Amino acid sequence: MQHRYMAIWFRHLVTDWLTLRQPELKDQPFVLVVPEHNRMIVRAANPEAEAQGVRTGMPAADAKAITTNLQVIDFPLGQESKLLRHLGLWCIRYTPVVAIDLPDGLTLDISGCAHLWGGEKGYLKTVVLKLRGMGYDARAAIADTVGAAWAIARYGKIRPIIESGGQAEAIAGLSPAALRLEPEILDKLYKLGFRYVKSFMTMPRTVLRRRFGEGFLLRLAQALGTTDEYLAPIIPPVPYVERLPCLEPVRTDKAIEIGIEKLLQGLCSRLQGEGKGVRKAVLKCFRIDGKMVQAGITTTRGSHSVSHLFKLFGLQISKIEPALGIELFLLEAQKVEDIDPLQEKLWIGDPGLQDTALAELLDRIAGKIGPERIMRYLPAEHYWPERSIRPALSLKDIALASWRADKPRPIRLLSKPEAIEVMALLPDYPPKIFIYKGKRHVVDKADGPERIEREWWLDKGEHRDYYMVEDEDGGRYWLFRSGHYDSGGAQWYLHGFFA
Repeated sequence: MQHRYMAIWFRHLVTDWLTLRQPELKDQPFVLVVPEHNRMIVRAANPEAEAQGVRTGMPAADAKAITTNLQVIDFPLGQESKLLRHLGLWCIRYTPVVAIDLPDGLTLDISGCAHLWGGEKGYLKTVVLKLRGMGYDARAAIADTVGAAWAIARYGKIRPIIESGGQAEAIAGLSPAALRLEPEILDKLYKLGFRYVKSFMTMPRTVLRRRFGEGFLLRLAQALGTTDEYLAPIIPPVPYVERLPCLEPVRTDKAIEIGIEKLLQGLCSRLQGEGKGVRKAVLKCFRIDGKMVQAGITTTRGSHSVSHLFKLFGLQISKIEPALGIELFLLEAQKVEDIDPLQEKLWIGDPGLQDTALAELLDRIAGKIGPERIMRYLPAEHYWPERSIRPALSLKDIALASWRADKPRPIRLLSKPEAIEVMALLPDYPPKIFIYKGKRHVVDKADGPERIEREWWLDKGEHRDYYMVEDEDGGRYWLFRSGHYDSGGAQWYLHGFFA
């Protein structure tokens, strides 16, 4: 079978998409710009802007100077690929082989498909009119080769369908740019006076290779059909569908419930592995009399919980009429969404530190970041805050004391208090201003003092008077003064940070 290809060109792909999302931009000139060498360059322009002389590659400042009421919008980087994939998946209804042609096209292998629409003329007309009806300015052409179809779609002016074997004649009168050549090669061709493909199409290959390189010959050969060009087709996502055939026709509610539960187990297992959840699902029941009955559910947020979805379907079972019996169940998740895994699942049922799942989780984390980075702390019977904790050697270590909960404590405690500079209104008052690591903090609120005595049986020294303060920016800190304010050697420290 002779291969036939259709190239689709979206002349204003991203601007059409933006107009569909923001209808107020319709009939208004606007451009999409990107930064380049400290300038904003036009990456795309809508038809209204082009009608006033704006072109792609033009500085945005020049575009604004030659137009009236021009709107300048940042170009959504990466949007072309997303749009072309979406449109390519839509085109799979017309052919199983669709490839993305960045930045603004699609290539379809339509071999053996066109007769279903009454021929190539009806095929092309159907696809193009459908795309235009969706709001995209599309042009298309059909030829024996990808290169010829691409050239005619963008540069052809007479007919969009090239008869089999007629690609050489069709591209002969086109500009060299129709061959998908690099800008440097195009500049060389124009400087040498080659304004049309026919100017060099019949020249010896050795001459062309010496002047323009192997890539030039490859593009010419692909357009003429002397070299094959392979496509990388879009692979459509596998639908979320589960099937359950029945050995005997099913007629009871209990049997239907068992079938639904089995289908949900398979579907939810796959969704959970992909981090997705059901938003809309339909259960289709095919009866032995040839009829099909169905029941559907929707959720307010994505879910892959078998029990939750089973309860929702349980409310719909009464609507299912099995008649003489159901021979096939089909469960389809028509709408899914990404969901975040629930971290709380580990603690369902209060398994405690002896749970094997917790130990396995810690082993996996340790394998990624190192076991020395994972610590478990237990309370220790000491007054000094930095001494009141001790590291546990394993998950089996038991706390010999309780965590103190009668006084507020910071969420982050420094292992060693850090000295700060303080200004207080009166010597025994809380700080009004303190400087920590060169930054000045003005205290807005303060609570304290809380006196913590030194453990005299361990070492000698002054007591500490702790204050919980909040600065004007909302930061909360745990400060203390070591010793009495009138002792002459009192020093202030920062010891912790509250949330």
